[in-house]
Amino acid sequence: MSATQERPATAPTRAKRGPYATTPARRIAIVEAASASFAEHGYERSSLRDIAARANVTHAALLRHFASKDELLLAALARRDEQDEELARRIMESKVSAERVLTSVLREEFEHPEMQRNWLAITVAATNPDHPAHAFFLARRDKMRANFASGRLETALDHDELSADDKVTMVLAMIDGLRIQALLDPDRTILPLLERFMRLIATTQPAEANATQAAGGI
Repeated sequence: MSATQERPATAPTRAKRGPYATTPARRIAIVEAASASFAEHGYERSSLRDIAARANVTHAALLRHFASKDELLLAALARRDEQDEELARRIMESKVSAERVLTSVLREEFEHPEMQRNWLAITVAATNPDHPAHAFFLARRDKMRANFASGRLETALDHDELSADDKVTMVLAMIDGLRIQALLDPDRTILPLLERFMRLIATTQPAEANATQAAGGI
């Protein structure tokens, strides 16, 4: 059989490999590069050109996927949520106790102070209603409240004066406070305090499901 006769047989294979075949993977690579740039330089000081270089794409190629740094920020935050939720799911499947779910999800973050410092900086900046991530953080807060606050939470101690909403507020405040304390005193062991706190206020019956869902809103 001649070379010209063989070409049609191989053409369909080449046709499947169009320019968009790797688009999802390319977008993920760009988002991960953005997360790394934000962690190293902070959101304000990071640049699209630095992110493009980290993702091994041209500046023009990056802009075909994401129109602005604000859009990249939201994509990076959403990806972090997805990763936290997946990690929480795997942890719960391994039968980790309910009070250890949040600490298990947070452990990697607490081992990377720069990433943690940058996360706090973005969180504080996003309290400004004009910040591009303001609506995102409001939605995360509401999601966590909805996951935890299905009626009044059961506790080991009968704290009738604390509503489910009060308890979620306390959990969120505890996590943010521990983040700051860990940065101020990196030699101090912090996360076990969260486990003790969760034993006091977490639900008893649906705790595992709530904790898994809430992990995405940390």
